[in-house]
Amino acid sequence: MNTPATDAGAPWAPGPAWLFCPADRPDRYPKALAAADVVLLDIEDAVAPNRKQAARQALRDLRRGGLLDDARTVVRINSFGSPDHAADVVLAGELALPRLMLAKTESAAEPCGLAADVIVLLETPRGVENAGEIAAAVNVIAVMWGADDLVAGLGGTSSRFPQGHYRDIARFARSRALVAAKAHGRLAIDAVHMDIGDVDGLAAECEDAVAVGFDATAAIHPGQVPVIRAAYAPSAEQIDWARRLLTQVGDDRGVTTFEGRMVDGPIYAQAERVLRLAAPAGSEPGGVA
Repeated sequence: MNTPATDAGAPWAPGPAWLFCPADRPDRYPKALAAADVVLLDIEDAVAPNRKQAARQALRDLRRGGLLDDARTVVRINSFGSPDHAADVVLAGELALPRLMLAKTESAAEPCGLAADVIVLLETPRGVENAGEIAAAVNVIAVMWGADDLVAGLGGTSSRFPQGHYRDIARFARSRALVAAKAHGRLAIDAVHMDIGDVDGLAAECEDAVAVGFDATAAIHPGQVPVIRAAYAPSAEQIDWARRLLTQVGDDRGVTTFEGRMVDGPIYAQAERVLRLAAPAGSEPGGVA
């Protein structure tokens, strides 16, 4: 299992709300840092082709000014084989960026060629097809997926139904990315919700993401961050249930009954997950009180 680390050597365990920020708009970067757990400074789709150089210079200026927060920043670079990829790789080396997101990752060799920890973005048919081998690459620390580029690559026209929920092909890609990430001990990052005003839809997707095991959800607007955080934060009732369950069973983790329900290993793991999710908010340090 590849465990990403901080400069101090501790495991990198960011919070659940990740926020994209165009790299050619450095004025937005401090605001994004103040709002989100992780900022995804984007040199790819958020930046027009004629602004790529300006985006790279903005990153240089942030580093020169001591403003680039390596602990909470990931830079998304252009895909392998694209016209801008080589210049992005040079920039990453020049600035010693510790973590990169590689857009449209399609093979395990692509992240392995980068001198950084890599969040792979599976958003093409080939990338989804090769999800397992990509997630297994030695310097991959997280897996994210994307629906719209995938559907475009399939020759389709829409990743969602008119009512707002994903079509089956997008749900397949989401599940494939999640399983690949967890099979190899990587973080799993859920895709962005493009309809900024659809707060209920975002909340529902985040609640589902927590339920099935995603570690974070990416946002495209600061207003989405509180919705994501709220969904990933366990309720007081969930925390109380987890504490009581784990207190009752202690180290005896065999099958038993708790409040009229059979419980065993998978249920204990779910209770521990609830307490881990609660820990960033200071509700629970990760053990049994």
